[in-house]
Parts: sequence; structure tokens; C-alpha cells
Amino acid sequence: MALSNTTIKNARSTTKPYKLSDERGLYLLVSTTGGRLWRFDYRFGGKRKTLAFGSYPDISLKDAREKRDEARKQLANNIDPSAIKKTLSGPLNGESFESVAREWYLKNSLNWADTHANKIIRRLEADVFPWIGTRPMREITASELLTVLRRIESRGALETAHRVHQNCGQVFRYGVATGRAERDPSGDLKGALAPWKPKHYPSITDPKEVGKLLRAIDEYEGGIIVRCALQLAPLLFVRPGELRRAEWQEIDFSSCEWRIPAEKMKARQKHIVPLSNQAIGILRELHPATKYSRRVFPSVRSTDSSMSENTINAALRSLGYEKEVITAHGFRSMASTLLHEQGWSTDVIERQLAHAERNSVKAAYNRAQHLPERRKMMQSWADYLDKLKKGAEVITLRQKS
Repeated sequence: MALSNTTIKNARSTTKPYKLSDERGLYLLVSTTGGRLWRFDYRFGGKRKTLAFGSYPDISLKDAREKRDEARKQLANNIDPSAIKKTLSGPLNGESFESVAREWYLKNSLNWADTHANKIIRRLEADVFPWIGTRPMREITASELLTVLRRIESRGALETAHRVHQNCGQVFRYGVATGRAERDPSGDLKGALAPWKPKHYPSITDPKEVGKLLRAIDEYEGGIIVRCALQLAPLLFVRPGELRRAEWQEIDFSSCEWRIPAEKMKARQKHIVPLSNQAIGILRELHPATKYSRRVFPSVRSTDSSMSENTINAALRSLGYEKEVITAHGFRSMASTLLHEQGWSTDVIERQLAHAERNSVKAAYNRAQHLPERRKMMQSWADYLDKLKKGAEVITLRQKS
């Protein structure tokens, strides 16, 4: 039962401290001297932790709940609230690189997909904070930042070095905007790192080879959960993280749709995936095996967690397909290439791939207008893959615009 202000005001001390519970981990600890202290219990990294929010009445019930909700948002983004509090209340009082970086991260991460947000904070925690995290932001020089980046580059992680360079620049610019830095030294390092260009995900687009891959997937013997994920990957061509984090409550068997919430999408927009007859069949086969979990593809370690991000790629490797040939992300390129060859509209394909539309008016139009065409395309695509899997000679027919 939630606390009320009346209950709190009437709380009296006893010979032993006791708790007055509110909701979702928040409680009031009443000490033997009559002190009323706000506490929030949570788990992070498998360990039980407690966060102090101050005392009543300095911190009201409303204030305590707001602090709890903020901490829960941090936990949802894989951030330890205690670490944030320690950083922001340190000797530099929010002036260090780490404190500014974490503040920047908290303000922006709620608008990012979880996988993207986790990658950014992991990069900063592993490759930046240990070296310049405690340094006052306004004192960090370009050469000091370059040393950090060179350390990453020297281990062969060139992409990570460039990503960290980009993230540090964003943090410094935030520091300038909030008065904690004079300038962004990352701009002085243009060209200092070895060149790197984003690589396209390896994919298979030859129809005969696609058919061969589909037959191999059907023969996968590593378990029904992974096999069904492999079978759905080419049919749905969503991002790997979106597939593995699917939940049964998002699947509507009656309308044959998978409705992915905005917070799970890279562009933070709700996405609808029309489900072909083949996709529905796979999901119905899987449901008895995982209906005990809210996850469509639960982890083998915990039914409350989704399968590992490496599971599908590992399964492809076990089938003899190396990472240079095909990855879980490569099913998107496969579908895009072959659907374009078949003459489907680029707007329809791009909308189904959930690529962000920069023009907000056009984006709203696409969401409203393309679903019937996407539904038709997804069934046609599933039928086409069935023909490839059977080894039939498939002649590409151009669709009418």
C-alpha cells in the first residue's frame, strides 16, 4: 500500500528502526531517534543496493517518488544510480569529464535504443573514464584526449577509437553549452587517427545461395528457440536486437502483426511488422515452448531476459556460414536487395526496414499510408523465400509501381 503524508507525519520512533514501504522499492526508514529517512532498494549487477534520498520533511513524499522514478529510468538503461550519485557529488562537483559525460548520457539515452545506449556507456566506462574521468573537463587538452584514443587504436579497435572520438566530442560540446568547458578539443584531432569507414554487413543476395541458406536453417539442430529465431530472421528482416527482444504481448495473432514499441526501436518510433502466414506458423510452433516467459526468445540463463545478442550469429557459424559471408544483420540487406530487384517501391521497403525519415511530415504519411502495401510485400516475400528454399528456378518479376 502506498504511503500518505498523514502516515508519514504520524510515524513515531520505537526501540528499533522500522520501515514504512511506499511503492517500487521506495520506503521511509524511521530511526530510533525519530529521524525519517528516504531509502530506495534495487538490484544492479546481481547485487542488492540501497540509495539514500535524504530525510523527511526536507524531501517530501512527491520529491522522493520523483527521485525513485529517475533512478528506475537509469536502471532501465543499465546505469547504476549509486555510481551516478557518487560521480556527481564528487570533489569536482560535476566539473569532471565523467560527471559531465554521465549527465550528457542521462539526458540523451532515453531517446536512444537500449542497445545503442549500452554501447556508448560501455565505451566511455571502459576506454575513457579510467584515464581522464576524474580530470576537470576544462583542463583536458587535445593531446591528452589523443593519448586516450591512441590506446584504443593500438589494440586494433579502430572503429571503437573513432566512435569514442565522436562521443567525446559530443560530451565536450555539452560541457561548453553548460559552462563546464571552454571549447571542444576533439575537433583538433581530425585526421589524427587512421582512416576508418563503416563496413556494410555481409549478406547473401544470390537467389540460389539464399535457398541453400534457408534449407540449412531448417536443418538446424541446436534447439527450437534458436531455430525459430533463425527462420524468422529472413522473413521479418528486423534488426537483430529487435528480434531477440520480442515479447509475446507485442504479437497480435488475430491481425497478424508484430507491434514493436517505440522505446525498442532505433528511431524511437513505433513499428509494425506485418506477419506472413509463414511467420505466424513459426510463432505458433514456438509459443508452447516459451509461453512461460514474456520473451519470445528467452535466455537459457533467465526466462526474464532475452537471448544473447551473439546467439543468432553463433548459430549461423555452426551451420558453416562465417562472419564474412552472412551475419544476423545481413538478412536486412538480403531483403532490401532482392525486393528492390523485384520492383517493390523504395518507400515501402525503407518503411518496412524502419529506416528513419528525416522529414517529419513524410514520416507521418509513410506510417499512415504504406501498411497495406507492406502487408502485401511481406507475404509475397515469404512466398518467394519458400520457392527459393524448394530449389525452384525463380524468375524475377517486376512489380508495378
